[in-house]
Amino acid sequence: MKLPQINYEFGSYFRCDTKTKAKMKEHARQKIEELVERFRRNLDVYKKSAYNEAQVRREFIDPFFEALGWDVSNRQGYAEQYKEVVLEDTIKVGRSTRAPDYSFRIGGQRKFFVEAKKPAVNVKEDVSPAYQLRRYAWSAKLPLSIVTDFEEFSVFDCRIKPNPNDKPSVGRIAYYTFDEYLDSDTFDAIYDVFSKEAVLKGGFDKYAESTKGKKGTAEVDSEFLKEIESWRELLAKNIALRNPDVSIYELNYAVQKIIDRIIFLRICEDRAIEPYGQLQTKAESGDVYTHLLNHFKLAESKYDSGIFDFDTDRITPALGIDDRVLKTIIQSLYYPKSPYEFSVLGVEILGNVYEQFLGKVIRLTAGHQAKVETKPEVKKAGGVYYTPQYIVDYIVKNTVGKLIEGKTPEEIAEIKILDPACGSGSFLICAYTYLLRYHLDWYVGNEPKKHKDAVFQVRENEWYLTTTEKKRILLNNIFGIDIDPQAVEVTKLSLLLKVLEHESRESIDQQVKLGLEGVLPNLEGNVKCGNSLIGPDFYDSGQQATLFGEEEIRRVNVFDWNDDVKGFGKIMKRGGFDCVMGNPPYITYSLGRGRVKHASEEVKYIAKHYPRSSEYKINSFAVFYEKALQLSRPSSGLCAFIVPGTILINKALSKIRFHLLSQVMTLRVVSLNYKVFADAEMGDCAILIVQNTHTKKYKIDLHQYNSERWIEDSSFDKVNSDVVLGFPESRLYLKSFVYDILRIGKSEKFKSFGDGEIAKFYNGIKTGNNKKFLADKILSPKHVPVIRGRDFDRYGTAKPKLFVYFDPEKLWSNCNATRLGTKDKILIRQTGDRIVATIDPNGVFCMDTVHMIYETSLNHKFLLGLLNSRFLNYYHCCLVPELGKAFAEIKIANLKKLPVPPIDFSNPAEKAQHEKLVALVDNMLKLQKKYHETRMERDKELYERQIKIVDAQIDGVVYGLYGLTEEEIGVVEGTIK
Repeated sequence: MKLPQINYEFGSYFRCDTKTKAKMKEHARQKIEELVERFRRNLDVYKKSAYNEAQVRREFIDPFFEALGWDVSNRQGYAEQYKEVVLEDTIKVGRSTRAPDYSFRIGGQRKFFVEAKKPAVNVKEDVSPAYQLRRYAWSAKLPLSIVTDFEEFSVFDCRIKPNPNDKPSVGRIAYYTFDEYLDSDTFDAIYDVFSKEAVLKGGFDKYAESTKGKKGTAEVDSEFLKEIESWRELLAKNIALRNPDVSIYELNYAVQKIIDRIIFLRICEDRAIEPYGQLQTKAESGDVYTHLLNHFKLAESKYDSGIFDFDTDRITPALGIDDRVLKTIIQSLYYPKSPYEFSVLGVEILGNVYEQFLGKVIRLTAGHQAKVETKPEVKKAGGVYYTPQYIVDYIVKNTVGKLIEGKTPEEIAEIKILDPACGSGSFLICAYTYLLRYHLDWYVGNEPKKHKDAVFQVRENEWYLTTTEKKRILLNNIFGIDIDPQAVEVTKLSLLLKVLEHESRESIDQQVKLGLEGVLPNLEGNVKCGNSLIGPDFYDSGQQATLFGEEEIRRVNVFDWNDDVKGFGKIMKRGGFDCVMGNPPYITYSLGRGRVKHASEEVKYIAKHYPRSSEYKINSFAVFYEKALQLSRPSSGLCAFIVPGTILINKALSKIRFHLLSQVMTLRVVSLNYKVFADAEMGDCAILIVQNTHTKKYKIDLHQYNSERWIEDSSFDKVNSDVVLGFPESRLYLKSFVYDILRIGKSEKFKSFGDGEIAKFYNGIKTGNNKKFLADKILSPKHVPVIRGRDFDRYGTAKPKLFVYFDPEKLWSNCNATRLGTKDKILIRQTGDRIVATIDPNGVFCMDTVHMIYETSLNHKFLLGLLNSRFLNYYHCCLVPELGKAFAEIKIANLKKLPVPPIDFSNPAEKAQHEKLVALVDNMLKLQKKYHETRMERDKELYERQIKIVDAQIDGVVYGLYGLTEEEIGVVEGTIK
């Protein structure tokens, strides 16, 4: 049996040259041609009902996918969890039992299902096969899947919500018959999407993405979210109506508990752990809630977990709930009303659903009516943003994976993993899954029969961890905390469902008969509710605790990390956690308008206890990094979060950067230079992975990643930590070469634009109300022409198109007429990702989308040439990495940091360089004027060629002034077009 070294980034799986790929594809065509000819010769036999599904699979469908490169028969002898093609476990559809035929996987992750039928079935017209397949794949959140009897081959978009009344054509995006397989277009369409090579290279994902978003598309997580949100509203309104004494906190608790219990038991039914239809039977009886409570209590005696803990739950047993409400909820979970197949609904999908679900809360009106509202902090953020799975996988692999590599189960038992803002538990679920897979591999690879308490064998090459071992790993290694009690319950639910994977009714009943401790672990000691950032010393200032109402105390929710029972005291006494990871909340703590308000005591507490992340505006993600270092083991702890990309260079976050850089042993920076969270206001993000041991000098891994799907480790750049710490604000740039360029600005030889003698800056007029003060014509003697950033280009003539009502007493700010009206001032466009500058010879006023240099000790044309040069644009991009960003902006503060080469006018060579640059800029200004004034297209082309030549000459002079090497020039030329 083989245990492959799995690399979870699909892009790393497949590397071969074009010639080899062509041979593979031609070999596949030849094999399929043989199958087609054989099928055609005996078509009449194969179409008879006596020729069954097992035969067509063995004789045609298996070889067909083998030809496409898949190891259908597991010739490589991989263990069950690594097989490329597996027969799915038995599951229930309606009240009958059957199994989907094939699941095609990469690295243990499903990519698509194939449902096989015998040729006597009309795949194109029969409703049942299409609905069955779509129901499985939709519930498993697979974008594409196939129904085939070899004679026919139907591809379905499985993101369209299945309905038993759907025609067989619903969702079908491709259909072929066997006699079309060898047509070049058809063969390419199948091979380039469904071959193993295509899946590894991304062809499958690209095709799936190209078909996404069509009418009717509704992915399972968004639909299930709507479902449970409707249950919440039904339950909340009915409980509030029938139970007038219930409080707002009890109401939220009860609704969450009832939904969790129903979902847990319904999933267990479809996984064949519980008898199918038990909940449905309860819903069909009278006094439904009483029957449900009895069912829940039986579950408590079997599972003995916090989900059904009636020793502490004194609220739900005392409630009254109408039968119609519970019947509506339960009946929507069963075939045919339910499109969900819970046996394949992964806990990761469930986590995504619950993450969104937790963004709302139940409120009670003055009349004790329930109302569901979006939480204030979620409303401000514009929604809840679930961390994409590939990012969770990457962080877990590079933290948990590094910590356990090469270790035995006994050694791993000492490792403690924490998510300090666990939400629905996505990071903890992924970490737990990683640990389960590692342990299974270790036991199977180390004489598994000696570890009977840890693993058991089902059949050849198929081993599973025992429930006892899964519980042991979970209780030993996985820990979380969240300020939201509902989030804590969701995390527990997801982890417990993970424990039950691969269990059966027989295995569970056997444990109960043997009188073993609860089938499921109690996670009260592992996943806790509290405020990761605020401890009990929050109330140390006299009688402050008495000044807070119950709601404020619940909201702040202080947490004592060092308490042995209520906190994680035992772990903290041993030095802390080995790994702290997650996606912390992105909140700006403020007392000002326009933000979620926080009590001044909270802001003061955080500023006092986390001084390195409270330099300016306090951002919670920076505070969590500071807290993570406090919580992790000082000798070896790993910390990893995904946070906004501003942490890399933002001035307000310089102290936390300095702290991270000076307190850690290793640092990996992964910049995700795209919108990770599509609907969020923020742009790019960054993953910082740090090891908490101080050393004076170490290498920082740097990587910028520009597209979504997976993150590869092969292209990391490196820079010494002391180099980064040697620069102001300790900015983390993503190429080591940037630091070499920026050293120019640090040289004592160079001055800067911020030197008052060299350049004095001013920003244009801020009206406070452009609609009121701007006009497209002169309306009064006080209306004067005004230039905006869009009114000029590099070296171009600024042509005002609007007029501003210039009354300094009424305008908002920046109304210094002397500065605004300076002639020969340099204009710099504010909006954009590169410097665009020209000269205004006429002294026209400017709007606030224009920066001005109104006074300089140097020749203004000399400075203009520097500003528009490729080099200073590259230097600016190094300072402020905004190249290509939608809302990039040129700021005066950054312009002031640009270096200016010194000119010794007594030195003939330097004087000549100065004069040459001035002359070239003068020529450029004239050429641009002629280019825009000429009406002859031929003349425009002539001037355009001359402009390119002069531009290159200006760059050449500037390179010489700054002393760039040929290698440095090559980098600049390759970056700034």
